[in-house]
Amino acid sequence: MAMYIHTNIFLLAFFAITMILFSSNMVVGRRCQGEQDLMSQCAAFVRKDGPKAYPHPTCCGAIQKADIPCICKQLNSQMEKKIDMNKVVFVAKMCNKPLAPGSKCGDFNVPPVAYIG
Repeated sequence: MAMYIHTNIFLLAFFAITMILFSSNMVVGRRCQGEQDLMSQCAAFVRKDGPKAYPHPTCCGAIQKADIPCICKQLNSQMEKKIDMNKVVFVAKMCNKPLAPGSKCGDFNVPPVAYIG
């Protein structure tokens, strides 16, 4: 009987620790603030195919709410194949939330202010 109780306590502790570790991994892997809205509202303005265009106000609203530094840190080479980073810089500037010249967004180095626009 005592062994049965110790086994149950061990299993309960094991599952509790597993859940704590699992939930902490979920927090680390979360998306950045405003990422979904940014993708849905601004994708048309930053795609490689298509002309450079002034962004729609809904896109600018999404940019204003988004955590751009967080999104830039998570930008990977697969995503960069689909978007024109110069358009990203242009759209951010037109929406009054410019990327800092000399900073990085993914693997892209944001050019000096004189070259943006």
